Amino acid sequence: MSLASTLRLAPRQRTLARRRIPFRPGLWVAWAIIVIVIAAACFPQLFTHFDPYNSVDGAQLVAPGHLYWLGTDQLGRDLYTRIVYGSRWSLASASAAVAVGLVFGSLLGMLAAFAGGKTENLSMRVVDVLLSIPALLLSLSIIILLGVGSAHAALAVGCASIAHFARLARAEVLRIRQQDYIEAAFGSGGRFFSVFVRHVLPNALPTLLAFAALQFGQAILALSTLSFLGFGSPPPIPEWGLLIAEGRNYLATSWWLTVFPGLLVITVVIATHRISSAFAGENR
Repeated sequence: MSLASTLRLAPRQRTLARRRIPFRPGLWVAWAIIVIVIAAACFPQLFTHFDPYNSVDGAQLVAPGHLYWLGTDQLGRDLYTRIVYGSRWSLASASAAVAVGLVFGSLLGMLAAFAGGKTENLSMRVVDVLLSIPALLLSLSIIILLGVGSAHAALAVGCASIAHFARLARAEVLRIRQQDYIEAAFGSGGRFFSVFVRHVLPNALPTLLAFAALQFGQAILALSTLSFLGFGSPPPIPEWGLLIAEGRNYLATSWWLTVFPGLLVITVVIATHRISSAFAGENR
């Protein structure tokens, strides 16, 4: 095999991998769910004409019906509207959390594996310490230091996921370093930074993005948990976890206040897992 063909091997492998992504009916449904939720987060006024913060006199705890599709809460606010507007807060926080973990964790794992030696050993010991701490406990510790709020909750969840991204990135780089085109790149005079950017990073990125899609669902669950415990977005922000927390006192009489936001969280998480599985090349 010639040097030029060896260096072109990685892009061809990536192209074939993209063609093998199984776009099946379940995957299309998952994409449809995510697209609808993103559209609701970006353009909530297209999905409802009610205000998520204003209450209607005499409409407290109204059951789901033709006027209020998902019912109303204890203050007479339309639950469907609050869920629609809450998607903006939930998705924004989850995206920020995943971005923190993806950027810092991937860079830490990639540079550690590609550099090797003492740099790799020291970085992985830090990762091992972070992995030994439960994610929820680590997130709560960071929130206690920074304070309550949606931005701090997103940062805390993102920091808790850095170790997972770092370990995956390190494993991917160690696998890629054994490929022939990496040796050929160094043999042709390639420097550390150029080989890393041109060959290592593009080949490791698809796996990291698939894991990021999986972590997106986990971030929604973690942020909903923090909001449910009172460490996330403060009232009256209609964040999904906060909606579930507000309705728990009325679960016996007004079940819709917790069931519908909970079902939405579960649906979005399952959809992100299905998309992540497709990008990871799993056959289901």
